[in-house]
Amino acid sequence: MSSRTRGAASGTEPEHHDVILIGAGLAGLSLARHLLLDTEKTVLLLERREEIPVPQQKVGESQVQLAGHYFSRVLDLEETLFRNHFMKYNLRFYWPTEGKDGSRFEELGKSYIRPFSNIPSYQVDRNELERELLELNRANPRFSLRTNVQIGEVELALKGPHRVVYQPRRGDGESGEVTGAWIVDTTGRAKLLSRRMELERSNPIHHGSFFWWVDGLVDVEKLTDLSRHEIRKKPERRHTGHLPSWLATNHFLGEGFWFWVIPLQGKTSLGLVYDRQLVAQDEVFSVAKATSWICERYPLFARDLPQRKVLGFGGLKDFSFDCAQTLSPQRWAMTGESGRFSDPLYSPGSDLIAIYNTLIVDAIETEGAGGLDGEAFAAKCQLHERLMNAVYSAYIPTYCTSYDALGDQEAFSLKYAWELTVYFVFYVFPFINDLFTDRRFALAFLRSFSKLGPMNAGIQSLLSGFYQWKKPRKLPPSEPLYFDFFELTPLRRAEKIFYEVGVGVDEAKRILHRQLGNLEELARFITAHVAAVVLDDPTILRNRAFVEALDTDAISFDPQGWAATLERCLLQEETGETAESYPWSFDPTVMDRFRTPPSIPPLSEMTSAEGSSLEAGS
Repeated sequence: MSSRTRGAASGTEPEHHDVILIGAGLAGLSLARHLLLDTEKTVLLLERREEIPVPQQKVGESQVQLAGHYFSRVLDLEETLFRNHFMKYNLRFYWPTEGKDGSRFEELGKSYIRPFSNIPSYQVDRNELERELLELNRANPRFSLRTNVQIGEVELALKGPHRVVYQPRRGDGESGEVTGAWIVDTTGRAKLLSRRMELERSNPIHHGSFFWWVDGLVDVEKLTDLSRHEIRKKPERRHTGHLPSWLATNHFLGEGFWFWVIPLQGKTSLGLVYDRQLVAQDEVFSVAKATSWICERYPLFARDLPQRKVLGFGGLKDFSFDCAQTLSPQRWAMTGESGRFSDPLYSPGSDLIAIYNTLIVDAIETEGAGGLDGEAFAAKCQLHERLMNAVYSAYIPTYCTSYDALGDQEAFSLKYAWELTVYFVFYVFPFINDLFTDRRFALAFLRSFSKLGPMNAGIQSLLSGFYQWKKPRKLPPSEPLYFDFFELTPLRRAEKIFYEVGVGVDEAKRILHRQLGNLEELARFITAHVAAVVLDDPTILRNRAFVEALDTDAISFDPQGWAATLERCLLQEETGETAESYPWSFDPTVMDRFRTPPSIPPLSEMTSAEGSSLEAGS
């Protein structure tokens, strides 16, 4: 094997760069773009593969609001995202209906958000997006790229530059030695720094995934016996609207699993994610097996998937992991899957890339500016690391505690409305206002976020218990139900802060405080609603004494405790105390359709009702 050498290996001083990135996937390419746009740093990107992007199709196509804002506005990719990728129509979720064979799309229960988000998100072809990022980076003279390199020694210095030695991975390539003020691991699941520094940690999530791509568009609305004319005029559009459902990330759910359908230009991404305790891995870990498995549970796909040309496939048997540390004042960091990964449900992967990249760029820029002494810089890195860990750790109960609740539309609709409200308030709002890098805000954020933790853990436990309670009682509706998550006013109220842009730290802290109260009311409502269903007493939702007795810091699925509390409240009424109605800021009967499906009023009436409800709660 012949090779060329550069740097110290040829008797000269090692080539020096301000930042060395190791790994040219989405995390590395986007971080390079961020550094080139917002700093004056020189960036060297080292990549083991010869071709970027790799020829094989890459998974991880769905973005949500935070990542959409990051890639479009922070990285200035808005035009290319609209030109070469699909704008995403939110997330939509589906369930079988009791007594229906599930072979037609209109037979499924549906939960969704009807309007497009005001903060656009996208369905991205990862290969194409990485190609676009690489071209933009290469156009900048401060960017350098080496491919086909195998990383040898990585020497992290306490002071002075770090050192990286590399050799050609195969064939005729370059060997060399480079130094850098910063090293950032963007190697993904290779986890170069995490493994070498023994920072890998497990977490309680044990899920697997199998995914594949097929030629052309899988349009879920056409999986039906209806004619083209009937599809255009089907009555369910009164609920769901006229926008194409295929533009969404469509999720087909069951106990402990979900199946995604994501549109890309000229192809469709398909994937099954499952709790390994509930789904046998050997039953789903091939294209044929996964297709057969999902067609059995959602027979409408038998109309389409078995006939599709398969373009590629892959799988991960246990994909979730943690890391002890991802940012150090010693001037090293990790972003993307080189550090932490939770679960693909709700598409948080690119969000975490966006947040981590932002904090890493701020640390690099701060250290280079020389405006902080060593202790102050170390304190800033430690605060950024606390934020990185917090935004990752908050996802863990969502995925490890209540994945079973995916199997019921009512339980999941409560779950997602809660989680999306948290996401809008504590993730999207700070990010679009560039607040995560402000020390005053970050400290206030962490205090508020810690108050949310017990509520979130309790809600996840409550909804899992509710699902398991419902499961043997065979309560699924006999007709498809339609539920717009925005009918829960606390979620709509949280979405309104998308328009709170350019706020200062003090105003942002006041907004967080108000929204924490909004979340507390939603948590109280979810608990009271579940109690009312389980105890078969709808008056509970209006009973002020009962609702106020609920401890939002100690939520659990507790039928006996609820019954005892209700009995005390009824005894108080019998002794002459006036029964008062709890003053909800929204209509607490919004979930009643899951008991007796109501007739949906005309759109004009729904709009009027939604408007008055929002005003009352704003």
